[in-house]
Amino acid sequence: MCLTAATSALATVQDRPASFVDVAAVVPSLVAEMRYAGTHNFVGRRIDGYTAARCLLTRPAAEALAEVARDLAPRGLVIKVFDCYRPARAVTNFVRWARDLNDTAGKAEFYPNVDKRTLFQDGYISSRSGHSRGSTLDLTLARVGDGELDMGTPFDFFSPQSSPAAVGVSAEAKANRALLATAMRRRGFRPYIKEWWHFTLGAEPFPNTYFDFPVQ
Repeated sequence: MCLTAATSALATVQDRPASFVDVAAVVPSLVAEMRYAGTHNFVGRRIDGYTAARCLLTRPAAEALAEVARDLAPRGLVIKVFDCYRPARAVTNFVRWARDLNDTAGKAEFYPNVDKRTLFQDGYISSRSGHSRGSTLDLTLARVGDGELDMGTPFDFFSPQSSPAAVGVSAEAKANRALLATAMRRRGFRPYIKEWWHFTLGAEPFPNTYFDFPVQ
């Protein structure tokens, strides 16, 4: 879920800018399981700012993702997204959750081997997220008519095992991670060293702006 620190201004606009699009209308056969619009996430409840289970991205990011989808289609693969644009208020929700050491409802599934007191210093939680700039997303690959590919860990699993280069995952999982990363890099996305699912468009149009309009 990479919440990266930054120093740039937070956009105050509350309406969705015209430069953001609903990715389902752009990316062929997109599968959307927007975790923060529901309860299946590390917090265990819907996150502030998500009133609909929609994947929103800047148009350049959505169009680049559409190219990734077209590249993968001949393999019988589709893109499955877990999070896209993330309102700044959602990040504030995560920070507030991280500071409440008694709130551990999701620990068994999402961070069984991590002490919640170290989430900030370990880099799992921070005060700002690249997702709020609108060109970062969390995703995996799935087979048409079937489930997700084996990536070695689930999405949002707080562990060194979630790093794309982690040792100890199966050969199949390593190959699937490499397939995803290669497909994303080919269309201009950059990976994140701690999370196999996290990518940012290299030429993102708002590199210094953090938006806070709701997902609706």
